[in-house]
Amino acid sequence: MRVMFYVQHLLGIGHIKRAAQLSLGMQQAGLDVWVVQGGEAVAGIDFGQANVISLPAIRAADAQFSGLVDEQGKALDDDFKAHRRALLLQALEQIQPDALLIESYPFGRGQLRFELDPLLQQAHNMSPRPLILSSARDILQRRPVEKEQKALKLLERYFDGVLVHGQQDFVPLTESFSLCDQLNIPLHYTGYVTDTSVTPAAEGQHEVIVSAGGGAVGLGIMQAALLARPLTVLREHRWRVLIGPNLPADQIATLQLLAADGVILEPIRSDFRGLLANAALSISQGGYNTLMDILLTGVPSVIVPFEGKGETEQITRTAKLEALGICAMVREQQLQPEYLARVIDQTVTNLHQSSPELSLQLAGARRSGDIIRTLLEQRHG
Repeated sequence: MRVMFYVQHLLGIGHIKRAAQLSLGMQQAGLDVWVVQGGEAVAGIDFGQANVISLPAIRAADAQFSGLVDEQGKALDDDFKAHRRALLLQALEQIQPDALLIESYPFGRGQLRFELDPLLQQAHNMSPRPLILSSARDILQRRPVEKEQKALKLLERYFDGVLVHGQQDFVPLTESFSLCDQLNIPLHYTGYVTDTSVTPAAEGQHEVIVSAGGGAVGLGIMQAALLARPLTVLREHRWRVLIGPNLPADQIATLQLLAADGVILEPIRSDFRGLLANAALSISQGGYNTLMDILLTGVPSVIVPFEGKGETEQITRTAKLEALGICAMVREQQLQPEYLARVIDQTVTNLHQSSPELSLQLAGARRSGDIIRTLLEQRHG
């Protein structure tokens, strides 16, 4: 049973990390996985034994997703788009998948419709026609109703179902996609997709870990954290700032100027969860993968969700967890050192209160593979 999995990360690295976990989960379910990815290379991403086809890389022009650019920062022209589209359709013909899994679309990635709509049409016309599924996060970016209606039409025309990488009793998709009750295809809740292994870290005991995923929009958090450090009860602890691969060199230099004694600046690490498990506190953005790591390790945390241009996904998820007493949330407009220091102190002071019970299913990668395999078996009798 062969699966073609299309994934495209544009700004951070969360999408490609989750895609790698899904790839491994599908392989564990006995599926033959072909990953077609169109983003810039990210070190340390492991797709296991999957066949990987890389399209000419593109990324978001900025944090507001104002447009798409190639690796040289040049806006995509018609020739570039036509070339990528041709390579993608060629990959479909080469792979001849039993199932086509498309990450985010049509809920997001609208700027890629130039290649995704032709991909869907060509897959729809194949004989035999592959099972076509969308792979969606637990919480979608809220869209105007007219954009939701466009997504609904595409789902009804081409898709056989949606894999929702969350759980219905925690965050149902209805909370971020208002037209769910009009869907005529099934939603398959997979549980959360995360690596549940924790690599022991030799370092990090009682440290404060500051992180911002890939780092493309992480300077504000890291700068505020370093300025807040001397104002907190944790000022004598070691603070470890993990630099993502997308943080520009001039911004790294800015952080180096703020790094006093007791501060370590270093690249993000493969034993990130091990560091969190040892830490006194985590200060981070509120991406899907980071919050799963925080839940897995139980580290006390202050979350500054990325808001960008109308971004709502991280705020929604973080607010859910804050309401349960699991983390403290600081909004981007509140990110002054004095305020951040007060929240840090409050979080540390409340450490000995009883932790709330939250039962989340964290085997979403393997569950996704099992769902796809079952759907294919049902199809083929």
